[in-house]
Amino acid sequence: MRLTILGGGGFRVPLVHRALLDDARRDTPGRCTELVLYDTDSERLRVIESVLAAQSANVPGAPVVRLADTLDDALRGTDFIFSAIRVGGTAGRVRDERIPLSEGVLGQETVGAGGVLYGLRTILVALEIAERAAAVAPDAWLINFTNPAGMVTEAMTAVLGERVIGICDSPVGLVRRASRALGVNPNEVAYDYVGLNHLGWLRSLRFEGRDLLPDLLSDAATLGSFEEGKLFGAEWLQALGALPNEYLHYYYFRRETLRSVAESVKTRGEFLDGQQGAFFAEAADRRPEQAYELWERTRLQREETYMSESRAASGGWERDSCDLDGGGYDQVALALMRAISRNEHARLILNVPNGTTVPQLAPDAVIETVCEVDADGARPLPCAPLREDQLGLMLQLKAVERASIEAAVYKDRDAALRALALHPLVDSPAVAARILERASTT
Repeated sequence: MRLTILGGGGFRVPLVHRALLDDARRDTPGRCTELVLYDTDSERLRVIESVLAAQSANVPGAPVVRLADTLDDALRGTDFIFSAIRVGGTAGRVRDERIPLSEGVLGQETVGAGGVLYGLRTILVALEIAERAAAVAPDAWLINFTNPAGMVTEAMTAVLGERVIGICDSPVGLVRRASRALGVNPNEVAYDYVGLNHLGWLRSLRFEGRDLLPDLLSDAATLGSFEEGKLFGAEWLQALGALPNEYLHYYYFRRETLRSVAESVKTRGEFLDGQQGAFFAEAADRRPEQAYELWERTRLQREETYMSESRAASGGWERDSCDLDGGGYDQVALALMRAISRNEHARLILNVPNGTTVPQLAPDAVIETVCEVDADGARPLPCAPLREDQLGLMLQLKAVERASIEAAVYKDRDAALRALALHPLVDSPAVAARILERASTT
């Protein structure tokens, strides 16, 4: 099996490669035998190639790594395409965050005005990729991890239909941590999770036919033992009657998080821009084994500081060591590829067209929910009705996503203004207009 990674010079590519190496060690049938990397930044691509060479040393059956010179070369003949591009690089993220902050609103890269700006810059590039994939690799499946993942996945479905599936590591991380807090194996639980990307809720967690979530929500001490419990607090989680995705902290605790971000010396984008720039500059002159060691140290620091502003806003606490492995999106991608390529039935939380799962949304609106996956792709499963507060947020954010897609595709300023002004974290059309103006001239 051949896997192509677009954005192959990305810092987290070694995590996907590490998951592929686990398959190689187990000599898993149908495993990936060739990994093709493509990136518009050739220097970063060479550094990542060096890291992968050290990581795969002495691993029998490790996939052959090949660097592609063109997008078509990368796509042609592949079985799966993993899209993890960053249009504008980390410098673009810095602007996406700083411009809204200058207007007193949050600018996180996938949430709020920053997420809209990132989407406006990314959608046309994602559509170009989708069109080339349809032309030169029509039988390939595209797994989208490019942020804002829900918005970008929905845009790409216009070209690729069901052959594009979005993934995220936040929902699986939530399920894993909640299960661990309850003392049950995450691989043995069933769950009800629904929402949009970075805007979803875990609403049941069943083990041996019994829903354990009510017990968890009633136990303040156990809630305080894992990230989401610490982030949101037992009182609010008990009032919600569900476990929210960590990114909902930006919505539920907007004032506190905005204050924490505003008081930080650097935004998350500025931190990553500096950190990754330093890594790639230093690693370029290192031997492969040294580049790998430097990558691992840098990766750990990245994970330790993940969502640091939100953690500071909720009292300040360090992440557990078991949450520092790198997220889990690599495992989601591998499980998705296995289910499709081997027709192994699996249930995964994915970003797919809604169908009839949430009746209040259009059938082609991409949602994030539990899906049944096999050789025919991913199908969303029925879920319990949403509460009004959950549905209200979903409807408002879906309107923002769709306006962003319309603005990018048709170069429609009115749609872009609507996308920004309707976002619940942007409280004024006048503010939205100023953000849009600054973004277009920066």
